[in-house]
Amino acid sequence: MQAEFVLACDMRFASRQKAIFGNPEVGVGLVPAGGALEWLPRLIGRSRALEFVHSADDFDADIAERYGWINRALDDANLDSFVDTLAQRLASFDRETLGAAKTQINRFGIPTAAELQSSIDLFFPALVSPAGQARRAKLHGLAYGVRSDFEMNFGRYLPALGNAADVEADPSLAAVPTG
Repeated sequence: MQAEFVLACDMRFASRQKAIFGNPEVGVGLVPAGGALEWLPRLIGRSRALEFVHSADDFDADIAERYGWINRALDDANLDSFVDTLAQRLASFDRETLGAAKTQINRFGIPTAAELQSSIDLFFPALVSPAGQARRAKLHGLAYGVRSDFEMNFGRYLPALGNAADVEADPSLAAVPTG
């Protein structure tokens, strides 16, 4: 859900040294929900959204900036001061004027409640699909959810979970490196 939270922010800034972007859900047999499928195409375009979502890969901050996922990629040492300076600048402006400008901008890109619900309606059935369950079963016992090479490079490891049809037929076929 971190990606979805970031996508829903009005502005997004990230560290070149630490940020990783991606939507790994397809790689584990799920459809992204929580707004990813609604925000990504609006921010980065249809083709790039398909690349992010279908590949379930990890992308660095420079690619995220180039594609439009984030406003700017900054060196980690400069990130906090940049955001603080911007926040102070915005705080010096009239709130009603900022609000009016935001309302006008929002006319061109905020997902509707129905659009958000449609992804949720796809996500929950995927949780119980046999193919998705077989792929996610391989995550148990790995360093999933623990700071590790696997967790920090999740997208790179997803193909090692095996072909979805083969894994559904025999979940023991998917061998994932634990490196």
